[in-house]
Amino acid sequence: MRLAIGSVLVGLLVMALKLVAWRITGSVALMSDALESLVNLATALAVIVALRVAKRPADANHPYGHHKAEFFSAVLEGVLIVLAALFILRAAWDGFAAPRAMAAPLPGMIVNAGAGALNGVWAWFLIREGRRHRSPALVADGRHLMTDVVSSLGVLLGVGLAVLTGWWVLDPAMAVLVALNILWSGWGVIRGSLSGLMDEAVSEEEIATIRAAIARAARDDVAIEAHDLRPRHAGPVTFIDFHLVVPGETTVEAAHDLCDRIEAALHDALPDARVTIHVEPEHKAEDTGHVILG
Repeated sequence: MRLAIGSVLVGLLVMALKLVAWRITGSVALMSDALESLVNLATALAVIVALRVAKRPADANHPYGHHKAEFFSAVLEGVLIVLAALFILRAAWDGFAAPRAMAAPLPGMIVNAGAGALNGVWAWFLIREGRRHRSPALVADGRHLMTDVVSSLGVLLGVGLAVLTGWWVLDPAMAVLVALNILWSGWGVIRGSLSGLMDEAVSEEEIATIRAAIARAARDDVAIEAHDLRPRHAGPVTFIDFHLVVPGETTVEAAHDLCDRIEAALHDALPDARVTIHVEPEHKAEDTGHVILG
């Protein structure tokens, strides 16, 4: 939550700096950059709401928790990125219709560069912490800010070329290129979030970790195999369910103790795991796609 609040504060400062840069120069591209920062601020606020909802415990209406709220926030961020691109294209159209020289371009470029540098440092930090905490909302917010950094670099390049050549039409032209880059980034954020909402499977590396943890916990016990392994992500949580095959004469108590040991091993490997194990007798053993435990 502190990271999300930090994004709001950084967003306010960056937006203020970019607005100053726009007012100094009158640049269409710098105005577009400021408009994008306004969207960044809105998405940071959306992340705070999503994180608060995602941390709510499971209840009668949501027995598996509220973890997917973060994915909705990431989808919203993608939509807002697309809206920012449309705002930029609209401003660029006006710039093409009536290109004009900028006032005091150098001070405005320096202020804008400072805002971009601040954004870059914070975006890198958000992505790193989001991956460490397995938070799609924080990662999406960091990637969103990183597109803003790329946009700012492109804007500065366009403004610089316009000043050096006197071709003031380069100012809105660069804004169009930035808008197209933002559209591509927004689609990437939306696509990744929709995968999470559709219960996309975990990576091959995580599947290997899960299989190894199951095999390690049950290697010296009565279990024969585990099959129908179905892990999936929901925000920072990994849901794991599978069938565990044991000899028919195994007592309920022994099977329960074995399941407890396997769950503990999986929690050691993936601390945010939620495990469901269905115990079956040995005639349910399968020939393919299983983990040998005996």
